[in-house]
Amino acid sequence: MFKQKLRILQEGKHALRPKAGIKGTKMRKEDYYARIEAPDMRDYGVYLQCDKLLACQKPLSDMVNGDELQFQIVHQVEELWMKLIAYTLVDVIGFMEEHDTHRVVTLMGRVHRLMRMMTAQLDLLETMSPREYQQVRLQLGNGSGQESPGFKFLLHMPPDLWRAFKAHYLDAPGLTIEDIYDGKYDHGDSYVVAEALVEFDELFQKFRANHMYLIQRSIGLGSKSLKGRPVDLLQAGARHRFFPELWDIRADMTDRWGGQYGVVRDSISKHGAAE
Repeated sequence: MFKQKLRILQEGKHALRPKAGIKGTKMRKEDYYARIEAPDMRDYGVYLQCDKLLACQKPLSDMVNGDELQFQIVHQVEELWMKLIAYTLVDVIGFMEEHDTHRVVTLMGRVHRLMRMMTAQLDLLETMSPREYQQVRLQLGNGSGQESPGFKFLLHMPPDLWRAFKAHYLDAPGLTIEDIYDGKYDHGDSYVVAEALVEFDELFQKFRANHMYLIQRSIGLGSKSLKGRPVDLLQAGARHRFFPELWDIRADMTDRWGGQYGVVRDSISKHGAAE
């Protein structure tokens, strides 16, 4: 206990605080910035390469305003999450080819969590005022989020996922989408993998939709992007579906049931019967 208290007191000597006895002395941001940008590199920091990681942002003294660091970090972290998603989806394709459904579903669950986290962290950017965002926006040159390397790469993954799913979970067992959802429904491997793909599709579109609300709040939907394109292009992307066959089957089933049972049925409530 004594050694612990002594260590705390010794560390306290290095804490950044105004000089004692000088009335009106204010803290110096530069002193804090120097400590933030020069991390104590022990084993944990060395393994994670924290010095390189923390050097990926502009120098703190060069930030255009107090929100630019947040803007850079949020988007850099998004790129890291998208890298992990892409890496994981490559493994998913491999396990699909091996028909290792348990691994496919487990890894798709990881992807789903990553997508939810990416969507949620966009909310941080809503703490920026429109004016402060415009100041940061000027630092982007001609760049925009549409150029995100991670996002563009992920857009090329669904066709490969679909080919692997179709080959090993539809063609190989001799099934159709209608079979796994209705005609031969058994909640089997093909169905659970299909639903994992649907959830990825849904979460990706929710990410895009949340991004649309962020744009509406920061620059307005009536504006043009840094590329000079209408924001309508982003809205069109938010309506895109990766696996349309897995969405269309639901409408087909409902229409088929409606034709069998009737679109309008007798009311089961007393109120409806009285009318």
